[in-house]
This record gives sequence, structure tokens and C-alpha cells, in this order.
Amino acid sequence: MDRTEKAEVVEELKGIFAANSVVVFAHYTGLTVAELTDLRIKAATAGAGVKVVKNRLAKLALEGHDGAGAGTLLKGPTVIAYSDDVTVAPRTVAEFAKTNDKLVVTGGFMGASVLDANGVKTLATLPSLDELRAKLIGVIQAPATKIAGVLQAPAGQLARVVKAYAEKDAA
Repeated sequence: MDRTEKAEVVEELKGIFAANSVVVFAHYTGLTVAELTDLRIKAATAGAGVKVVKNRLAKLALEGHDGAGAGTLLKGPTVIAYSDDVTVAPRTVAEFAKTNDKLVVTGGFMGASVLDANGVKTLATLPSLDELRAKLIGVIQAPATKIAGVLQAPAGQLARVVKAYAEKDAA
């Protein structure tokens, strides 16, 4: 890899780090190409990206970035996972690491916050943005549903009383 190719890779990584909300670092020692491809496919399906990086180039790309403190995590063969939704990349990597012990999560960063492995696992357990929106809509709709039920109850009771009197008179 010559100097211009390295500069292009650094610029690409700078773009990745700037455009995504969360970046997760993991060691992939012992993973086969097929297993890495499987991880990439799962990540792409979920809305994340996965890239094998050279540590020195990634450290150069982190210089001047809010998450520059995460450069200390870049040791050994490193793969990064990144996504705009703060839960997608951590969840994808954590789920893959559960089934494949050769992938070891080392940490990452979210904005200016440097995360250790436990921080990444915590993010992986949080509900996604879409799930939170659905829960919020459910909470907002619940009072309206209850009000509608309360308003309909007296009319229903009145209708049942009138029906009972009608059946009584018919008998």
C-alpha cells in the first residue's frame, strides 16, 4: 500500500467516524473469511457497516475527532462496526460474539464518549430508536383509548337496560 492509498483509507475512515453515531472495535483473531463475510452480511441487514482496519491508519483518522481517546483500543487485528443508530452496531457485534468466541469486543466510542467492552454490551441491550418510538406512541395512545372506553360505557349500559326492559315487556 503506497502513501496515496493510505491517505485515501484515512480519509474514508474519517468519513465513517464523522458520519456514524457509534463505532465498535473488536479483535477478530482466528475468524475465517466466511465468518467475517457472515458478520458483514448480518450487519448490513441490520443497518450497520463492518470494516477491517489497520490500527495505525485508524489512529490517524481518529486524530482531531471527538472519539480520539478510543485510539488506545486499537491493538491487534481490529475490525470496526459502525452505525447511525447507537444500538445497531453494538447489538450486531455482541450477538455475533455470543455465537463465535473468536470475535472479542474491545470497546468503541459514541460521540466523545469512549466505551469499554461493558459499555458496548450495555448499548447492545438498549431498545432501538424504532422500538422506543413504538413504545412512546403506545403510551400516548393508552389514555385516549381509556377515555373512549369510559365515554362508551354509559351508553352501552343504557342500551343494555333498554334492551332488558324491551325483552321483559315482550315476555
